[in-house]
Amino acid sequence: GFGEYHYRYESGHEGDTFLIGFASRKADLTLYLGCDLAEEHAEVLATLGKVRAGKGCLYLRRLSDVDRKQLQHLLKAAAGANANKAQ
Repeated sequence: GFGEYHYRYESGHEGDTFLIGFASRKADLTLYLGCDLAEEHAEVLATLGKVRAGKGCLYLRRLSDVDRKQLQHLLKAAAGANANKAQ
């Protein structure tokens, strides 16, 4: 993971996590962005390339499958949004 922030839910549950994370898995490269991709970043996802999106994760086979400028924009937006949650 990159960066860190402390979170606290209304339920009282709290903890520490990273701003954004990365894992190289057998089938995919996984980016953990911690935001609702479909809701918050639909326009960027539409222009990103060959990816699958989960609630807070982005899955891609290889970097050559995506528009790197759009990916950079998405990573910065997710890290910034997560940093703002910590304040």
